[in-house]
Amino acid sequence: MEIPGKVALVTGGARRVGRALSLALARAGADLVVGYHSSGRAAESLVEEVRALGRRAIAVQGDVASKADVDALVRAADAAFGRLDILVNNAASFEAAPFLEITEAAWDRVLAVNLKGPFLLSQAAAPLLRAHGDGVIVNIADLAGLQPWPGYAHHSVAKAGLIHLTRVAARALAPQIRVAAIAPGTVLPPETFTPEEVYKLRAGIPLERIGSPEDVVEALLYLVRSDFVTGIVIPVDGGRLLV
Repeated sequence: MEIPGKVALVTGGARRVGRALSLALARAGADLVVGYHSSGRAAESLVEEVRALGRRAIAVQGDVASKADVDALVRAADAAFGRLDILVNNAASFEAAPFLEITEAAWDRVLAVNLKGPFLLSQAAAPLLRAHGDGVIVNIADLAGLQPWPGYAHHSVAKAGLIHLTRVAARALAPQIRVAAIAPGTVLPPETFTPEEVYKLRAGIPLERIGSPEDVVEALLYLVRSDFVTGIVIPVDGGRLLV
């Protein structure tokens, strides 16, 4: 897909990795819909930055775990731009808990955001994505979906489900829509991590460094532009999956 002139929707697009993905698509020539839940100020700041690049942009608040909010988000994209070409399912939660202490409410909450949300968005956006015959969905998964992380069991299961959803959707929505996923490793440590915890993370990576959002950006741009690629999952992890 050639990106200039296309319209992209990025959920969780206002902060951290999501912000980098949003800006990369805008710099590549896409108009932007920034989906956000509680980061309204960051979303509006991003919209201003995108408009300064000469691209159109809007910010839309909503909860990806709510079908009503998801439908409203897709309608807003259609009303503002009349099309949608790229969907990036980036919105996520990252919750830790010992396996035996995960509550039913926590389980439901984590799976709703990390798995149900991307499903609802893919379903709602499909008519717009296929309208021009070459839509693309990129799901932002996690190494937790490829490795068993016992301290993040609900998160791991949700991301594993998202990876399989990617493969199922790639078949179900072909040939008009391609679907792929990125499984980042440590590209931005959690904001709550201490320097000691960050050092421990870095020590366990074969390339011996923490990644950056730009590493995920490169994978996103490759997947969007590569018209003969669908159904794949790209780890962006410095080799951590090998350990």
